[in-house]
Amino acid sequence: MTREKTANLVLRVGVAFAFLYPAINALFNPESWLGYFPAFMFGYVPDTVLLHSFGAVEVVIALWILSGIRIFWPSLAATVMLLAIVALDYFNFEVLFRDLSIAAASLTLALFALEEQKSIAPHFRGQ
Repeated sequence: MTREKTANLVLRVGVAFAFLYPAINALFNPESWLGYFPAFMFGYVPDTVLLHSFGAVEVVIALWILSGIRIFWPSLAATVMLLAIVALDYFNFEVLFRDLSIAAASLTLALFALEEQKSIAPHFRGQ
């Protein structure tokens, strides 16, 4: 495995872990995670539905990124989600500052994927 492929795998595993851990831990300890949702998100559905629906999205993003297949969109979605979490819950920045580093990693994955798609695209057009 080349260094580039190894680096890509390490980034994918790291970002995926950051999305899988909260979703799985929320199954066992939901009260620890509900506090990270902004107040305006409550009241539309039961709190556990909100939490586990968000967790399901996290799992889908994590598994898609782990797969390594066409990961531009899930990597970009991960970046946007992480930036939104920090922006909407900036009062917890002393905990959430790490999300900015994870967002940088997921953005890097998106940029790698975009570059890979550009290098593959001419082959599909018969060029």
